[in-house]
Amino acid sequence: MKKLIFSSLIAVMVMGCKEKSDKKTVDSDAVTNSEQETPATNVMENEWQVLFDGTNFDAWKRYLEDGVGDAWKIEDGAMVYYPPKERKKGEKYNLVTKEDFTNFVLSVDWKISEGGNSGIFWGVKEVESLPEAYHSGPEIQVLDNQKHPDAKNGPVRQAGALYDMVGPSEDVTKPVGEWNTCVITVNHKTNKGNVVLNGTEVASFPVHGEEWEAMISKSKFKGSEHFGKYRTGKIGLQDHGDIVSYRNIKIKSLD
Repeated sequence: MKKLIFSSLIAVMVMGCKEKSDKKTVDSDAVTNSEQETPATNVMENEWQVLFDGTNFDAWKRYLEDGVGDAWKIEDGAMVYYPPKERKKGEKYNLVTKEDFTNFVLSVDWKISEGGNSGIFWGVKEVESLPEAYHSGPEIQVLDNQKHPDAKNGPVRQAGALYDMVGPSEDVTKPVGEWNTCVITVNHKTNKGNVVLNGTEVASFPVHGEEWEAMISKSKFKGSEHFGKYRTGKIGLQDHGDIVSYRNIKIKSLD
């Protein structure tokens, strides 16, 4: 009888341990599945730094100036540039970020006015002797390819181009009045840059070195002391005298 009772106790204890072990396994699987079900988009979004969320200009300033000025407005979640009807000679309203960046992915939505021209810079260095952001910062062109005369000067002057150096492989721009999404990658660690416009890679290029210098030497920036020389600099938006809108501006560091 004692042997029977002892055997029964052992069986109960073994079953109890098995249930706890099974429960631990189930709980572990549940955590794993929960982690796997976390949307990748949430993880990616946490890596982005918002530069413009549609409500304020906190991350921006005028090139070589304090504040943004009255020419840039916030309308329907976008920053919109209205060129002043009267301005002093040489007065410009280019915007630059307050923060500097080196290696990054930049995502921007842009919408150009009919016959309009603008651009997105990187590597901008604020130097008092340089009145324009483009004197130091390379530009990805923003343009109405149909009606702006610069488009007739070849692909290197068209929307999506690394301005005056690398033209887009094709024209994938939306009609005037519609939003275009431009994603610019600049990575000095790999010496690679590219432009993805509306989901299509339209340009790729080195971002420093002999090949980069060779491209500059064949462009309008030949002989410039400052153009394309700064690996770390500000992001910029160009005042080219035409109405232009930008929204959903965010950047992801690759450092």
